[in-house]
Amino acid sequence: MMAHHIPRLAAIVAAAALLFQVATGYPWPFCGNSTFKANGTYQAHLNFAAATLPKNASASPDLFATAVVGTVPEQLWAMGLCRGDINATDCFNCLTLAFPDLQNDCSYINNAVIYYDTCMLHYSINQLLPPEDDDSSSTYYINSNENVTSDAGQFNRLVAVLMNATADYAAHNSSRRFATGEADFDQEFPKVYSLAQCTPGMRPAQCRRCLADLMSQMLEGLTNNIGGSMLWVNCTCRYEITPFFNGPAMVRLASLIPSAPAPAPTPAPALALAVPPAAASEGRRKCCVAVIVLAVVLSTMAALNLVACVCLWRRRRPRAPAKQPYPMYSTEAEDMEMVDSMMIDVSTLRAATGDFDESNKLGEGGFGAVYKGVLPNGDEIAVKRLSQSSTQGVEELKNELALVAKLKHRNLVRLVGICLEQRERLLVYEFVPNRSLDLILFDTEKREQLDWEQRYSIINGIARGLQYLHEDSQLRVVHRDLKASNVLLDANMNPKISDFGLARIFGRDQTQAVTSRVVGT
Repeated sequence: MMAHHIPRLAAIVAAAALLFQVATGYPWPFCGNSTFKANGTYQAHLNFAAATLPKNASASPDLFATAVVGTVPEQLWAMGLCRGDINATDCFNCLTLAFPDLQNDCSYINNAVIYYDTCMLHYSINQLLPPEDDDSSSTYYINSNENVTSDAGQFNRLVAVLMNATADYAAHNSSRRFATGEADFDQEFPKVYSLAQCTPGMRPAQCRRCLADLMSQMLEGLTNNIGGSMLWVNCTCRYEITPFFNGPAMVRLASLIPSAPAPAPTPAPALALAVPPAAASEGRRKCCVAVIVLAVVLSTMAALNLVACVCLWRRRRPRAPAKQPYPMYSTEAEDMEMVDSMMIDVSTLRAATGDFDESNKLGEGGFGAVYKGVLPNGDEIAVKRLSQSSTQGVEELKNELALVAKLKHRNLVRLVGICLEQRERLLVYEFVPNRSLDLILFDTEKREQLDWEQRYSIINGIARGLQYLHEDSQLRVVHRDLKASNVLLDANMNPKISDFGLARIFGRDQTQAVTSRVVGT
């Protein structure tokens, strides 16, 4: 096994300041470079935390606890988290062992973190990582030295889909922010196993973004590897070809490999989330419905480039010496497989929308109408039905698909899937119940319901979405059609930028471009 340090921001966590060469396997300690005096006040604070935090964490239903001891400037902040599938006794024993181990490995260092198979411990001179901070300042990955020897591309895609399914479950379906997964491979390895976990104090959206950020690095850095982990204080993810967690998997995926050898498009896997066998079987028959949600971040991690800008849009934060660039999925075949994995059967969408009944119409724009729908699993969706006379051609459609699938932010609408059957061109998005901002702003009665606090929140959310598009995402994107009708509002009136059909990818240092026609708003 190898540990790799990947710094990602200038204001890094002190615990990540040094990279340590450690023995194969757990534990993995990482030490900062700030020290404290022996037998001083900070040591007393550490001793107190060591005596109380393991007990508090193991007694918590989330197997998680924090401790704040003393006052600034020698205040200690500590956090202990155990893996969600272990019992309280094992949690207590792991964290009890972690304190002396970490102090031994990082002698008189006041910023340190140690990762075990079943728990992690972090302490620092102050609280550097509050629950609201979902930006992983420094991450580490651990990988096996063994690579897949046959059908590596299929294995990598399976791992990506499985990891995203597991991350979705951890963020949205578990109060512990913890999930395990299992998928069939059916070739060199019969099974692949996964795990995703966040600190329980994180909100679902924060947890999902944290895991997506880690997985985008992990699936790039661990390409073709049979197993590995991505470690950060607020979230971790892992996959292996052998079982490593207790109990049955919370998420189960069928194989991505087609049963017949004919070169047909790769079917998307069926997602079963701890459901009875009969329901799981039914879910597998509707294979494309559940997995499309997962393909959004899969495309981010695969770094697909449908517009031939692969060398330009790689805007990344600074990281450790880039002597060994990781391979990316950039071939046309990979692009097509990504599109196939997001396909939804047209009959499913017709049933979901009542055959595009007028009563389900949410609105209509220059490219076509949008309908509300309900999938068989109960998920609400918005289906953008491009009209036959739409000026948005196939290239613009691919542009929107490529862009939205690669972008992941709470202020951007989430693409769920696509359908290109029976002369239909359908884009499927998450359903945003309060519809578009223009319906409120330009209605004399409804706009009175927006107080200035809500207006400020909406403005701030749109700005955050644009900041992500322009500076913080892997792609540098200019929307070119930002207007009130393309800002959707969720149940909590949080804004989500939508409609990327006219968006433009910019290069890393590019600040302007020339268009061949007048477009946008």
